[in-house]
Amino acid sequence: MRYDLVIFDNDGVLVDSEPLSNAILAGYLTELGHPTTYEESLRDYMGGATHRIHDTILERTGQRLPDDFDETFHARVFAAFERDLTAVAGVTDVLGKLVADGVPYCVASSGSHERIRVGHRKTGLDLWFTPGTVFSAQDVGRGKPAPDLFLHAAERMGAAPQRCAVVEDSPLGVQAARAAGMDVYAFTAMSTPDELPGAHGYFDDMTRLPALLL
Repeated sequence: MRYDLVIFDNDGVLVDSEPLSNAILAGYLTELGHPTTYEESLRDYMGGATHRIHDTILERTGQRLPDDFDETFHARVFAAFERDLTAVAGVTDVLGKLVADGVPYCVASSGSHERIRVGHRKTGLDLWFTPGTVFSAQDVGRGKPAPDLFLHAAERMGAAPQRCAVVEDSPLGVQAARAAGMDVYAFTAMSTPDELPGAHGYFDDMTRLPALLL
């Protein structure tokens, strides 16, 4: 394998959380007087940190979301995770292949550390990630499409950016990886290749990823 580090996005790449969380987000924003469809939530917020929701609503309407928005939103999402969340099909096979090949990997997510922990615990992925291999936008302050999170993860894992491969499923994530100077492979389970321009490769089945990384 030609990379020294593989960096995985979390939501939509490791855990199948995007349909759950975006349906909840669209409903909650609509409830608060900001009509949002599920498709609009995916378009505007998929792959971004929570502050992107606040910034977008403020920019569009001049109104601030309630002070308890994050707490309420996360409570609803975590409850849905506990009921319905699953790991992305085939992802444990990919992780097992990386372990067998001795290739380091980590997760770099726009989601909070708590969100990552809840999802990994529910799906069993906590067995594959130690605390030292889990990175969140909380660690750097700026979420994707800024490159900060990916650069932080690479530095902490001891890998040069140009020796890293990023696995992403959102336009914001692809932009962030490219800005960090990393190769990026786009998982197209929820987006078309045309919606993820700039990736070095595309795949719609997680079991195809190892061959792309060779």
